[in-house]
Amino acid sequence: MKNRVYSIKEIYYTLQGEAYHSGQPAVFCRFSGCNLWSGREEDREKAICKFCDTDFWGIDGLNGGKYIASELCAKILEIWPLDHAPFIVFTGGEPALQLDSVLIKELKAINSYIAIETNGTLALPEGIDWICMSPKANTKLVIQSGQEIKIVYPQKGIDPLDFSNWDFPHKYIQPMDSEMAEENTKAAIKFCKENPQFKLSVQTHKYLDIP
Repeated sequence: MKNRVYSIKEIYYTLQGEAYHSGQPAVFCRFSGCNLWSGREEDREKAICKFCDTDFWGIDGLNGGKYIASELCAKILEIWPLDHAPFIVFTGGEPALQLDSVLIKELKAINSYIAIETNGTLALPEGIDWICMSPKANTKLVIQSGQEIKIVYPQKGIDPLDFSNWDFPHKYIQPMDSEMAEENTKAAIKFCKENPQFKLSVQTHKYLDIP
């Protein structure tokens, strides 16, 4: 659909703070909406994913709004400090609800490197350069291969060892950010030491206060 309208919570330039591309300058494009939680606090307890720490509700964030593909591509280029080849991380919510071949084609025309952070429950269009899948409990995963799997830990109903042989060259354990963050970090470190096929992912942007 050439003139599809995308609902965007926010678009901003920063450093990737997590996992394989930690430290990489990137434009983050956060789609509004998710299929595992409405984004409203009053719905959190009955959501499939209850621990999300991201505000993806609405279109009122920095550079948020409604865009068609050409407009979104232009906005991303406006934010990226070079005049071509942006490194873009599509996130959410769940970006697979909106990211499609039309937008990917527009971005590839300017040699974009396209990364996605997905919960793995929805099929992805072709043309994505880096797939980071973060599984959530009590979901059916249709994405079983990519470049990176990032498991929030500990997570009731998810055993990271179940993913040991999945086709992701880079496997990460990331401590759940909650009131138990210190305990979760210690548990994640212990798990990685006992299972060295997994590496530790730390949310460095939170520790370093990277906007």
